[in-house]
Amino acid sequence: MVGQESLLKEARRIVVKVGSALVTNDGRGLDVRAIERWAGQIAALRAMGREVLLVSSGAIAEGVLRIGWETRPTRVCELQAAAAVGQMGLAQAYEEHFGRHGIKTAQVLLTHANLADREQYLNARMTLIELLGLGIVPVINENDTVVTEEIKVGDNDTLGALVTNLVEADVLVILTDQRGLFTADPRSNPDAEFVQFAQAGDPALEKMAGGAASTLSKGGMITKILAAKRAARSGAGTIIASGREENVLVRLAQGEAIGTHLSPASSVLHAKKQWIADHLRAAGRLVLDSGAVRALKRDHTSLLPVGVKAVEGEFKRGEMVVCVDEAGCEIARGLVGYSSTEARRICRAHTDEVMQILGSMDAPEMIHRDNLVVL
Repeated sequence: MVGQESLLKEARRIVVKVGSALVTNDGRGLDVRAIERWAGQIAALRAMGREVLLVSSGAIAEGVLRIGWETRPTRVCELQAAAAVGQMGLAQAYEEHFGRHGIKTAQVLLTHANLADREQYLNARMTLIELLGLGIVPVINENDTVVTEEIKVGDNDTLGALVTNLVEADVLVILTDQRGLFTADPRSNPDAEFVQFAQAGDPALEKMAGGAASTLSKGGMITKILAAKRAARSGAGTIIASGREENVLVRLAQGEAIGTHLSPASSVLHAKKQWIADHLRAAGRLVLDSGAVRALKRDHTSLLPVGVKAVEGEFKRGEMVVCVDEAGCEIARGLVGYSSTEARRICRAHTDEVMQILGSMDAPEMIHRDNLVVL
């Protein structure tokens, strides 16, 4: 990081995560005034030319209030019921307050299973990027109504990191009710020092992180540190800051270094491609013509259908395939954008012909260069 400026100053695509303490009335329903403030700040970021995705807690707390329960339940089925009811209120609140700024919102519910499955992962990615292109703010939450393990509100820190990787955001901003990261718990250790700048993935950070900060959040600082580590795998920095700071998002975007700023190591930027090259079993092969081989090796372009001469094996969209030249020498590996059935139909086809052949076109590339490793 250069100087003492905020990671957010130069960021174009931003994921903002707000915790329960920042959107609820001490766990009893939504804090409408707080949601109004978040909508206003994100609208200001949009006016600055930034793309913003919002990961928001609060559904269960709102559901508990709407159902009329005195306390947050512990049974999974009750938590799921509260989430189902509360999602209605959460979506309605954001829609209303963003609407006052002329901004449309979309509710997106995800599970870890969605993001572990490559086809669903790609579908979610395309949906979110399309929403951003339409000028819509996605409001994202874990689909707590269908999860089978115990619901943890702190998981939204991890979800924020997964979304950051998913859309290749520049920065993940985790807003909490704490100032940021300290070397020890400042509530019990007067010698605790504030950490303003550090590197995501530093093992020392995990040793510093304490337990849950309140009964509302079950994740605490450790989930935020691990989220920053995960976000760094796609080259994103993370800011952990207090949502109680006045106009915190706008000030961060203007360059003010509020909270803890965790920069990714330069070597981590290639983690996704290392994963593609080294950790996935090939599901099939694409035979490329000499023009495609030259374009990949010299110009580092995406692989287009017109450059594919043959398709070998059976694979699904999103699986890893090996790209070989006409002599059978391996040239590259990548996550393919079409199934083997579709790929066979569109190989040798120009981009403007794909729509006619398939009836739809999810992407113009057979393999996008971001998902391609030239060997």
